[in-house]
Amino acid sequence: MKLVMIGTGYVGLVTGTCFAESGNEVTCVDVDVEKINRLNKGEIPIYEPGLVELVVRNAHSGRLKFTSQASAVVPDAKCIFLAVGTPQRDDGSADLRILWSALESIAPHLSKDSVVVIKSTVPVGTNSEAARRLRDLTGRDVDVASNPEFLKEGCAIEDFTKPDRVVVGVSRAEVATVLHELYRPFLRTEHPFLVMNLESAEMTKYVANCLLATKISFINEMANVCEKVGADINHVRKGIGHDQRIGFAFLFPGVGYGGSCFPKDVRALISVAQRNNIAPRILQSVDDVNVAQKEVLFQKLNAHFHGNLAGRTVAIWGLAFKPRTDDIREAPALVLIDRLLDAGAKVRAHDPVAIDNVRKLYGDKITYCATPYETLDGAEALAIVTEWNEFRNPDFDIIRQKLRAPVIFDGRNLFDPEKMRRMGFHYSGIGLEAHPLADQA
Repeated sequence: MKLVMIGTGYVGLVTGTCFAESGNEVTCVDVDVEKINRLNKGEIPIYEPGLVELVVRNAHSGRLKFTSQASAVVPDAKCIFLAVGTPQRDDGSADLRILWSALESIAPHLSKDSVVVIKSTVPVGTNSEAARRLRDLTGRDVDVASNPEFLKEGCAIEDFTKPDRVVVGVSRAEVATVLHELYRPFLRTEHPFLVMNLESAEMTKYVANCLLATKISFINEMANVCEKVGADINHVRKGIGHDQRIGFAFLFPGVGYGGSCFPKDVRALISVAQRNNIAPRILQSVDDVNVAQKEVLFQKLNAHFHGNLAGRTVAIWGLAFKPRTDDIREAPALVLIDRLLDAGAKVRAHDPVAIDNVRKLYGDKITYCATPYETLDGAEALAIVTEWNEFRNPDFDIIRQKLRAPVIFDGRNLFDPEKMRRMGFHYSGIGLEAHPLADQA
């Protein structure tokens, strides 16, 4: 099948590449000519494990192409996917200007039997509005389908090729048949292909992300309570997770969620609810808890140093919002860096892949280190923000030797607290049983 992917960001590039891998002829389109030139040279603008190899292989075979000229490829395509950004406005609602611009650019070139598939995360009613706009622009009815993505950064290829489910929203059964044929190679293990109306598909994406965000904020709030009452959130998590109604997924306490989806989608659904005269009390609390949770590591550091962080050096491990990505959007590490700089502290930071993105934000305000151990030189405390695998089994002798004081604030509970204490560390995690830390002069 001939496909066009409008937008070569995270979703568009992964989706287009995986469709090409299954034998389709895919052309990815982007208005950013420099990005297209890089992709044609085999340079991938995002970090996603396994993506480089797939892009290079499918580009070499001729199944995957890149261009900035939508008009040259849209007329021959059966499905045109819109995978453009829908950023957050100041009021929390989704900004659809890029989507509408993309729709207008393809409208004159659509064939009579083409299907426009909206992959972008959009508010309820967007697909129906897209169909209305296309009718006005073309003078005829154009099939529009909603096909939300459920890709996790860091394992997006696995998610796409082995999906839990594929969700499509359609107005005609024939459109669902086209999309089922397209996705059939990825549904061989009987994972469901769910067909529903446009509005239900749009809501499914938001509700899924908001429920996952709710679990994260809930366990983080419970972790904070555990610290105050002498309980250990790791024990509590196990105690509730074995209940099959609850499970363990997304019940790991930490320093809050970030990235391009959860924060934006929670706020977008809050906006949708408010526009429909519904008070989104749970969603608002989820967002409020998450914003507050990103302050926890700084609060712990500030308390440990009695509010005197000026001139002190803090080492930070992990800058991306999660492992296996270079995405720093809404990353908790950025909140910590901002607070430390405002307090007059010095920051030495390391991340396996996100350093360049952070450097664009902070320039020479912080020190960027090539290795985790390099961050420890002259530091009076270590803060762990992202749970990269390479941080899980470090050489604690080196850490203790390099740090000016053996102090670790672990935002991801990577280590065993009792073991850390036996090795002479002052160790504080999230929601762990409280143990007093030695005063720091």
